[in-house]
Amino acid sequence: MSEIKRDLPIAQAHCDGPCGVYDPASARIAAEAAVSMTKKLLALEHPEGHDAQAMAAYHNTMSRYIAIKEEQTHICKSELLVLWTDYFKPPHLAQYPELHDTFWKAAKLCSAVKVEVSEQHCAELMDAVKSIHEMFWATKGRDVAWYTAG
Repeated sequence: MSEIKRDLPIAQAHCDGPCGVYDPASARIAAEAAVSMTKKLLALEHPEGHDAQAMAAYHNTMSRYIAIKEEQTHICKSELLVLWTDYFKPPHLAQYPELHDTFWKAAKLCSAVKVEVSEQHCAELMDAVKSIHEMFWATKGRDVAWYTAG
């Protein structure tokens, strides 16, 4: 049996793993997908009459849009929570006193986008993700332009 070396240095990490790779782009992409699904849900037209095939297609499409919106909003919330809890540290809070409130509201907006079909909440979520994007890159001393795929 091998002996455990007690004098070896311990790996230091600022998060659950020492990867050091963070980027709010993954939250933006997921939020954008939820926005897209919300718009598609609002634009989906209910079929006329009693056409069973058309009704089945309508319900299939609606359920797929809803499932994607749910999944992507959950991904957005998860990505934001990782940034909030793993990347940002007390010195960042000193620099951005609104940091906790911004993240808390963004997480709540993720929930609102899941629960409702609201373009307003989608726009508010995108604004919150943009604010987080700006804070994040400023802490790295970089000016990374905000853009959306849509």
